[in-house]
Amino acid sequence: MGANLDRAAIDLPRSFFGEKERVVLRYGELTASLFRYDTGVEAIRLSNARGRAIVLPYMGQIVWSAAFDGVELAMQSMFKEPRPAKVIVETYGCLVYHAGLLRNGVPTPEDTHVLHGEMPCAEMDGAGLACGTDATGPWIAVTSAREYAMGFGAHYLATPRVVLRPGATDFDVVMEVENLSAAPMDLMYLCHVNFAFAEGGRIVQPVPFTPEHVVTRTAIPGHVAPNDDYRALLGELAKNPVKMAILSEPHRYDPEQVFYIKGLSPGTDGLVHFMMARPEGDGFAIAWDNATMPHTIRWVLANSDQRVAAFAMPATCEPEGYLAEKRKGNVRSLAGGAKVSFATHIGYVDSTKAAAAAQSIEGASR
Repeated sequence: MGANLDRAAIDLPRSFFGEKERVVLRYGELTASLFRYDTGVEAIRLSNARGRAIVLPYMGQIVWSAAFDGVELAMQSMFKEPRPAKVIVETYGCLVYHAGLLRNGVPTPEDTHVLHGEMPCAEMDGAGLACGTDATGPWIAVTSAREYAMGFGAHYLATPRVVLRPGATDFDVVMEVENLSAAPMDLMYLCHVNFAFAEGGRIVQPVPFTPEHVVTRTAIPGHVAPNDDYRALLGELAKNPVKMAILSEPHRYDPEQVFYIKGLSPGTDGLVHFMMARPEGDGFAIAWDNATMPHTIRWVLANSDQRVAAFAMPATCEPEGYLAEKRKGNVRSLAGGAKVSFATHIGYVDSTKAAAAAQSIEGASR
């Protein structure tokens, strides 16, 4: 976004959010409106001429949903609206949440952390709106902040933001973390992007569907109840993951399937790109800097309660819990006083651009 992030900014105390939605900021075609769900959760609707993203500024800055050209990007679930929650499974129906930051992944019996760490549903200290113009053009953003402090433990400042631009069918999700302590702190971050499951959708990626590049998770976590067919399927996929390049058999994703994507090459813009091409001719897209988030996780689940195609999630680690990731050397250390930023570009690709986008992504593997 450039150095003028706070060119204009307003704070939004929780008392500003009422039951009736109201517009509080207009910036050209960009608007921001505030409302409160019936469950009491505060929300901000960022809109442009093509669509909108709904952000929960005081609840981990979750992006609850987003739709462009009338197409919803978020996973299907039993949650019609967000619910007050301490852990993410109590309100699991969103498009994006920030997993981490001190701990991450599915805890093993030996781990002491909750699923995906302390950030997903964290109560934020403050929230606001910002707008301005940079080299790319005008933008509007939801901003949030949380100072985490634990006696004899970590002390950091997390400042996530969601940024939307005029005429765009995509937006940026950014997480900045500053270690306020003089001592180093553990850092594990995953941008958990839960796209809607598109039956018949084709996963477009910059590497081939070989066992070396698409590694099937064969270890079965505690929350999954496997049977012999499921174990056999894992063995098949480990040898030939191309079977899951097209999401044509939803029953195969109950229980969930998880893959680790390796050997990624960036596109001409320096970012790694993935897309799920939908049968309708359009698609969902995601991109990020692989140097800052070098691990890529694919998680797909389809059952009667939840349908999600998280076809590419960027992270600093894999999601096997703190102790397992520590043993693998995947837990980063953030030096005292240091700051790091993670940016994920998420969006919708209409049918006039999807074919060319797929060709560009797959061309990066050659």
